Amino acid sequence: MGLIRSRVESANAVGCPFPLNNLPYGVFSTAGEAPRCGVAIGDMILDLAGCEARGLLDAGGTFAEPQLNGFMALGRARWDAVRARLTALLAEGAEGDLPLVAMDDARMHLPIRVTEYTDFYASQNHAFNVGVLFRGPENALPPQWTHMPIGYNGRASSVVVSGTPIRRPMGQLKGETGPEWAPCRRLDLELELGAVVGADSTMGQRVGVEQAEAMIFGYVLLNDWSARDVQAWEYQPLGPFQSKALGTTISPWIVTQAALEPFRSPGAERVNPLLPYLQESRPGLYDLAVGWSLNGQVMARTNYSVMYYSSAQQLAHHTSSGCPMRVGDLLGSGTISGPAPDQTGALLEMTEGGKKPVTVNGEVRTFLCDGDEVTLFAQAQGDGYRIGFGPCTGRIQPALP
Repeated sequence: MGLIRSRVESANAVGCPFPLNNLPYGVFSTAGEAPRCGVAIGDMILDLAGCEARGLLDAGGTFAEPQLNGFMALGRARWDAVRARLTALLAEGAEGDLPLVAMDDARMHLPIRVTEYTDFYASQNHAFNVGVLFRGPENALPPQWTHMPIGYNGRASSVVVSGTPIRRPMGQLKGETGPEWAPCRRLDLELELGAVVGADSTMGQRVGVEQAEAMIFGYVLLNDWSARDVQAWEYQPLGPFQSKALGTTISPWIVTQAALEPFRSPGAERVNPLLPYLQESRPGLYDLAVGWSLNGQVMARTNYSVMYYSSAQQLAHHTSSGCPMRVGDLLGSGTISGPAPDQTGALLEMTEGGKKPVTVNGEVRTFLCDGDEVTLFAQAQGDGYRIGFGPCTGRIQPALP
């Protein structure tokens, strides 16, 4: 499939991240008006609440709400119907006035009410590299890692939208004679993709991989900010806690599965066969170029297809105990890292735990400094068009002692 041309001319431009092929959902506001749902098209936002008010489409009034949870809860049939209607309304040659808002005049908000947040650990490269630093090469990968997705339950309350400042945390750190209370000295980023769950499951019932995939509404970029020195002191025996609670930044636009469908890709080669409940009938990953920059300098580029587990496999495993999923649940993919240093999704890997500093705009870095700005980016390249996510950005503020 090539570029689907739009009546919004900017959506047809070469390199535009938001062509008619994309149609990602977000929540925006303009001066003096309440947050409401919209779709990105070129350099404009189609006001979906305005469209509903004019009778141009039907989402049960959910687009006037300040998050997308209500629309997602309507189910996949309604998602598909609305996408088809939006494609017709925005197509080249379509007639009639539309409530379009310039992106430059809008403020973006968190697109969903995050119900629960779980972060996984699905890149074999990242898991091995970090395992070497914490446990040595002999015990880098835990024995269960190639058999099931590993994750932890994070804090939904600290998920924020791109552009929200991130405060350097205070924490308990390992000192020479015992623990000490101090600002985090090894603050890091993690380049991830987040899957947004758009359907509930029932407590006590498992969800298969195919059903899990059908429950995913779409994807956002996700930065799992990490306090590495806090993590090193606290992570045994129950895993990360305060080291991951300081903040999680997501991009404002949710790119739907429908937009990414042409870019399906197999993941990393299997070390061993998976148990039947995790096996996929078709590739569950995407050919998605991802990367991150620090203070405007690109630090790494890799591809989401390097991952070992898909979001559908992660969701299916999450329900394997009978754990219910909810509309608005957010599943972090885990750090996306390739095999080379310039393909790593975290400074911890890139600097080998701080042993090999990097240069950023002439300044030396091992971990993040106050005032540093991190931006994640991603795109899928089609035939004459691309699917973009928009930026996922956060700037570090000093700790409050």
